[in-house]
Amino acid sequence: MNGYQKGNSKTRWVTELTAFLVAVATLVIILTELPPEVFSVESESFILAIGVIGAWRYSWWMIQAVRSVWYNRLVFPELRKKADAVNVTEKPDALYVLCTSYRIAPEINFAVYDALIKDVADYSVPTLIFAAISDRSDIDVIDHVMAENNWPGNIEVRYMFQKGDGKRSAMAEVLRAISRRMPSHNSLLISMDGDIQIEPGTLSRSLSFFLLDQELGALTTNNRAIVNGGDVTREWYDLRYAQRHLVMSSMSLSERLLVLTGRYSAFRAELATHPDFIDLVENDYVDHWRFGKFKFLSGDDKSTWYWLLKNQWKMLYIPDVYVSGFEELPDKDRFFHSTIDLMKRWFGNMLRTSGRAIALGPKRMGFFTWWSLVDQRLSMWTTLIGPTVAILVTTFVRPSFIFAYIIWVIFTRTIIASVLALQRKRFSMLWVPLLYYNQVGGALLKTYISFRFNRQSWSRQGISAGEPSDPKAARRQRIGGHLIHTLYMGGMLTVLIMAVGVMVPPDKTSIFTFEKELGLRDRAPQGDSYWIAPALSDVSQGGEVHLPRGKHFLDASLFDEIAKLHAVRAASITGDASSTTHTTLLVAPEIASSVHGSEGQSLNETNPLQCGQQGECLLMTDQGPIELRNMEIRLDRDD
Repeated sequence: MNGYQKGNSKTRWVTELTAFLVAVATLVIILTELPPEVFSVESESFILAIGVIGAWRYSWWMIQAVRSVWYNRLVFPELRKKADAVNVTEKPDALYVLCTSYRIAPEINFAVYDALIKDVADYSVPTLIFAAISDRSDIDVIDHVMAENNWPGNIEVRYMFQKGDGKRSAMAEVLRAISRRMPSHNSLLISMDGDIQIEPGTLSRSLSFFLLDQELGALTTNNRAIVNGGDVTREWYDLRYAQRHLVMSSMSLSERLLVLTGRYSAFRAELATHPDFIDLVENDYVDHWRFGKFKFLSGDDKSTWYWLLKNQWKMLYIPDVYVSGFEELPDKDRFFHSTIDLMKRWFGNMLRTSGRAIALGPKRMGFFTWWSLVDQRLSMWTTLIGPTVAILVTTFVRPSFIFAYIIWVIFTRTIIASVLALQRKRFSMLWVPLLYYNQVGGALLKTYISFRFNRQSWSRQGISAGEPSDPKAARRQRIGGHLIHTLYMGGMLTVLIMAVGVMVPPDKTSIFTFEKELGLRDRAPQGDSYWIAPALSDVSQGGEVHLPRGKHFLDASLFDEIAKLHAVRAASITGDASSTTHTTLLVAPEIASSVHGSEGQSLNETNPLQCGQQGECLLMTDQGPIELRNMEIRLDRDD
């Protein structure tokens, strides 16, 4: 097992020191160069990006964190005492182990089965191990392990060769074989992958919970990783397990989980051998309005979980029992490519199942569990709001905003990493950037997969499924997914663009100017008061309304239009003085008395007013005077 190291082993000090220095240098540069106006309380974009949405997302995460601590510090210790007491006097009637492996290296096979057989022998319960294998050499390895352990008398091993079409068919075949033995209510089944190594005492410290609570249908344990890869890969796996521990602990408080991990989970054998349970494992499918009916390739852990959830059986997470998985990226030299490939499969399994689970409703599973499933769907969109707004504001409004956003990312992810570290009992500086990568990159992947979740692949076995066999039908499905995805993303982007002020609906002034420039309108029949009056309210307080060059007519309805406004914010109306054709304002005789020159002269037929840049002319309204600049004002004649 050369190259494999435990994911929670120490990252090289050089890596940690480098990450720490990069973080410190980034903060120093940003804080010394950060313009003070970035944190202006008037910045609605800033409040939207890291205020409202951030408060919602992180308050929900903190609820999960508090529940996790509550479960681990208060609730579970009491459960542990009771389970240990039961374990002294009671044991399961029988134990069945389903271990599926596909092309696992012999040295890993030996380590996995050696640990399993040692623990089963110590547990002293009649046990039947079904080894679903892919190669004849696997039998030699397992026989060697049995010989090394003196062929324990309480263990029987049976072999079954997999078809290579995923492990669902192998699991169903084994479950049918177990069902023929008619297991009792206190007979238990362990379902585990062939690359999972259990620790001594795993069985006695976990299976006793079934004897403690007769309504418990399944449980799963804590995980560690034995990684063949570099520091970043090792920390990526350990961070995922730290996040898993927090969420699993929180959910276990409600006696429900969000998944029964296929890596290692235990079930009541009578439930796992129910015909409906076996059929769901083997033939689980989705009947979708766009994709039609397609079978699941992987995600058996989601199928078993859904069956128990639907039938209202309790589930439990055991945080103080660890199993270790031998982890290796599909391509060790391509971290991002490999992690994206893995997350596509994981998220696809989640999205293919969560919709029907949500449809069960909060009454059937409890509100917190139900809302957690709903939140999985919402979070893939809300997570993208922060970075999207940051890009928009940085590009179109305030370039310095990107510095504030980077500080926000470092601050929030450091807090999250610290909370995870308190429960994981270790911390790595690499967790901070990896958290951001998992959250934002994961959200992008989830939104992508949600419109294409029929497409499935399994890298280890090199198989794929879900799309129609007809190339034209598959192409139509893909094009449909692209179009709907673009529509959703475009809708979200449009809302955010409008919200942060990058793009606003055109005001009446802009519409009128556009029409005049195109020659669609010379002068409105009722005059220009209908759009000039609202323009006085469109601008910011103390701003100015700009009139394009040419003639504009203030008709007698001006003050009626102003009276309709909530407030007049403009302090001036300014004409176009950039060309030889100046702005001319024609005023109806009915309102001519409201216009005055710099020395109080009134407007009349023989006395036009010339208004310069300094606001020599005034328009008197009920809400105060408005300066008139860069224009000639004439009394309108009917002829």
